Amino acid sequence: MTDLNRRKVMIGAATTAFAAAAATAHAASFGNPDRPPEGAINARNKQGLTDPGPHSPALEEQFPSFQNAPPTDVNGMALFWASFNNAHKRIQDGGWAREVTQEDFAISKDISGVNMRLTAGGIREMHWHQQAEWAIMLDGKCRITTLDEEGRPSVQDVKAGDLWYFPPGLPHSLQGAGTTGAEFLIAFDNGMASEFNTLLLTDWIAHTPPDVLAANFGVPVEAFKNIPVDNLWIFQGKEPGPLAAAQRASASKKGPPALPVVFSLSDSVPVKKTRGGQVQIADSRNFKISQNVAAALVTVKPGGLRELHWHPNADEWQYYIKGKGRMTVFDTGPKAMTADFNAGDIGYVKKGLGHYVQNVGNTDLIMVEVFKADHFAEVGLSDWLAHTPPEMVMQTLNIDAATLAQFPTSRPDIMPE
Repeated sequence: MTDLNRRKVMIGAATTAFAAAAATAHAASFGNPDRPPEGAINARNKQGLTDPGPHSPALEEQFPSFQNAPPTDVNGMALFWASFNNAHKRIQDGGWAREVTQEDFAISKDISGVNMRLTAGGIREMHWHQQAEWAIMLDGKCRITTLDEEGRPSVQDVKAGDLWYFPPGLPHSLQGAGTTGAEFLIAFDNGMASEFNTLLLTDWIAHTPPDVLAANFGVPVEAFKNIPVDNLWIFQGKEPGPLAAAQRASASKKGPPALPVVFSLSDSVPVKKTRGGQVQIADSRNFKISQNVAAALVTVKPGGLRELHWHPNADEWQYYIKGKGRMTVFDTGPKAMTADFNAGDIGYVKKGLGHYVQNVGNTDLIMVEVFKADHFAEVGLSDWLAHTPPEMVMQTLNIDAATLAQFPTSRPDIMPE
């Protein structure tokens, strides 16, 4: 090979290497807006991607976005993932319960959650709370009873997809009905509220002097000689009889409560339905008693996206009922972090922070969004951009009119439209 030919080969190789490096740099920079660049795509020494130390593959597989975060994630933020799957179950004869409160999940200031199972006939004993109780049935059938401040009783049976709501201080009981009992999710409008620390009927009776009990109920003192000295909390009872008979037996001349305490969310007409999924909402506008909790039941089909949005009036507490999801939350800073969610997991997004949820599984993703608010409120990013003067949007994002014209023009909630 002559010196001239050798020089041409070297120049050609250098040009090719430069072009490849430029292409790699461009690939690494697109979707990698910050310096220093983040994400595995920017790790030139691949040894930095290995983890030779102690680790749990079983746990790692549940959190792929923590192990290999998108390069758009930056700076980190308070953990917004929790789960009932690793919450301790309190098991008694008649059922079990587990909870996630702010003590377990620091970011969750507005809402605490309880997952409860009652056998057929299993009873969550008569009690009340200082907080409002909102609940959605997950499986089976449950009989709920309550009494309002006017002395008007309600006895109802609820099925999967139904809600109940007890305002603060109203007494109630829950019992598994049918042949399979019941499982449900409870949300309290206070992150520190605990199902393990409630105002129980048995506790109050046991800690009231017998002569006071006799005077209060107009019976002899001896009538209370067999009362439980320990609270029951959850216990096995007889399976409840026909609903109509129970309603007649507890009826009052004052009639039923002015506002129904139950609402069938899963049977309600979706407020939004697209090819990507649907959104059903229950708040004080259609479930009028629910003055302090609003909720949305969201279904995202495989490959679908709960579009980029935020909630201006309240923090969002999420419970994942079915499927696999991935969510990125955006905050000022900038901060952005991505987490993965499976059935039984909980997510939390603080008021006003941008986020989206992708269905990354091969079945429908079903989740419930709960807010400490009287109404559901949302701002969609595409809706904002569609209703801002086009020149403002194009200049801000450096896009052309043809691209902007393809954006959704009315808030879809779930993509694709």
